[in-house]
Amino acid sequence: MKLAIVTAYPPSKVTLNEYAYYLVKHFRQHQQVSELILLTDIDPETADIQFGEDGCLVTVKHCWDFNSYTNFFSVLKTVKNTQPNAVLFNLQFMKFGDKKLAAALGLLLPLACKRKGIPTITLLHNILEQVDLKSAGFTSNKIMQMLYNFIGATLTRFILASDTVAVTISKYVEILNEKYKAKNIKLIPHGTFEIPATPNYNLPEGPLKVMTFGKFGTYKKVEILIEAIEKVRTKTHKDIEIVLAGTDNPNVPGYLKAVQEKYKNVPRLTFTGYVAEEDVERLFEESAVVVFPYTSTTGSSGVLHQAGSYGKAVVMPDLGDLSILVKEEGYRGEFFTPASVDSLAAAIETILEDNNYRISLGKANYKAATALPMSKIVEMYIGEFNAIEKRKAERIYVA
Repeated sequence: MKLAIVTAYPPSKVTLNEYAYYLVKHFRQHQQVSELILLTDIDPETADIQFGEDGCLVTVKHCWDFNSYTNFFSVLKTVKNTQPNAVLFNLQFMKFGDKKLAAALGLLLPLACKRKGIPTITLLHNILEQVDLKSAGFTSNKIMQMLYNFIGATLTRFILASDTVAVTISKYVEILNEKYKAKNIKLIPHGTFEIPATPNYNLPEGPLKVMTFGKFGTYKKVEILIEAIEKVRTKTHKDIEIVLAGTDNPNVPGYLKAVQEKYKNVPRLTFTGYVAEEDVERLFEESAVVVFPYTSTTGSSGVLHQAGSYGKAVVMPDLGDLSILVKEEGYRGEFFTPASVDSLAAAIETILEDNNYRISLGKANYKAATALPMSKIVEMYIGEFNAIEKRKAERIYVA
């Protein structure tokens, strides 16, 4: 199989680039894949494709850019020139831009590839039916929310023209089947990026590090975490470092800089900025707790799966997709009421005050993470491409 993957890719700052890295890493090791063609938003010279182990050829093509209105045509042209046997789209609704037209044009690509007769799978990481548009930073205007939902439903129908639409949460399958009468929805879990050897549940000397990781400013707000830790410090007198790992959400430039200025007098407050792949392991291993200071959710959480793979205790809001993931995949953690500083402080304190409890949560999360390694997820995609080819051959035979 000569497989093309349409995706953002490291060192791109566009969402889902890290997920793509691990998809590629494991696809290239699969015996059925002879070549991977990455249709990306970065120059080939900068692409992080030095995996160090045997695997198939990886070719990188820079053929789209965030918010470009020509992405539809440039990607299709590259598909035509490279002649893949199959195409996988790694998507969410704002993948190709935060400008409405640019985003919408990019989401027409799965339909176009399907019509060219190329087996096409779209991995859709979120659906608008499960997104709180106000909390997620899209709009608080009721009329605009109605317009977003109408446009989202229309674009969803285009995406559903793919041979298969893969989603990572069972609730998404139910919604798409019921609302759109879709027959081509496949549940393929998010998967865990890396599965380290059994983690060391002991923590390094020094302050207890409470960490959050992501792109902040829309529905991921760090103020509540800072204020919660200040309460925990006052009550327990523990030496705690707050680690804010990541960058601004592209829709909220300057957010973290403003937070840094606002809380400049708070001690042991660390802003890491962009975290390179080689630094991710150390970041998690040094953390006592991983916190998700979210007011909404927009799909399966890669950070939760990473936290699990490193055997970390987590603190999560009791809402939406995170609650579903915990129930379906076996993750455990302390929950807090979204937007409540007191509730978050109590949840963090519960873990930090009981080392045995912290370790038990970490062990449960490691067990959940190891149940779905990325190699298993890739095998599911290969199986689905094979099924598409089989159905295509059967239609030709009947005709």
